[in-house]
Amino acid sequence: MNYWDTIILGLIQGLTEFLPISSSGHLVLGKYLLGAEMPGVMFELVVHFGTLMSVLVYFRKRIYRLVQSVYTPDMVEERKMILYLALGMVPAVLIALLLSNQIERAFASPFASSAFLIFTGIVLILTTSFNKGQRQIDAPRSLLIGFAQALAIFPGVSRSGMTISAGLFSGVKPMVAAEYSFLLSVPAIVGAIIYKARDIIAIDKSLIGNYTVGAAVAFISGLLAVYLLLGLIRKGKFRYFGYYCLAVGLFGILYFL
Repeated sequence: MNYWDTIILGLIQGLTEFLPISSSGHLVLGKYLLGAEMPGVMFELVVHFGTLMSVLVYFRKRIYRLVQSVYTPDMVEERKMILYLALGMVPAVLIALLLSNQIERAFASPFASSAFLIFTGIVLILTTSFNKGQRQIDAPRSLLIGFAQALAIFPGVSRSGMTISAGLFSGVKPMVAAEYSFLLSVPAIVGAIIYKARDIIAIDKSLIGNYTVGAAVAFISGLLAVYLLLGLIRKGKFRYFGYYCLAVGLFGILYFL
């Protein structure tokens, strides 16, 4: 793996992790179209770490207040948010445990990834009529968003796309839904890193430079993706990602049919 491969893979991971276009779907399709493989579990871990850092940096003040509320009883709203984030993670954990075999088969099928991308596109486009809600996150909505996030375990289904869309469908303010989605990504990415870390046998010291570059590129592109997505949500253009997912999904269906 050379540095150009590292930069391209880090860029793809950073952008597609947060833009509602499914990082897993793009990686599955890319693997088959280019005949390429992700260069080992360790590389996946470092690029995921890069995207995690981009969220922590952008929402550093919000996350600091959440951490502070753990030992500050009068920070009631922040404590409630921690509860809502915990509730939002429950469905994904359950589905990952119950449907692990089906998920593995889906990752082996570029046709399935293409179909799921089309599903993602349709959901995003449908949000057009649900982008003027004024409600906040509560326990029932956090569970609903959690079930939407659980769907993103399958390749081609966007985690950010499903969680933000579920928030919009339930009447949550667009920017509140987006913030909750990004905060929910923190335990989701941490969980993915811990889950994949068990497969590490040894670290190839000759690739430490590549790991560093990959993490840095994923961090920068992930931060850009956060700014881009939030900007388009403010302008009411979230659905535009849906057209992109439809186009890529249809291309994949026709190519792999």
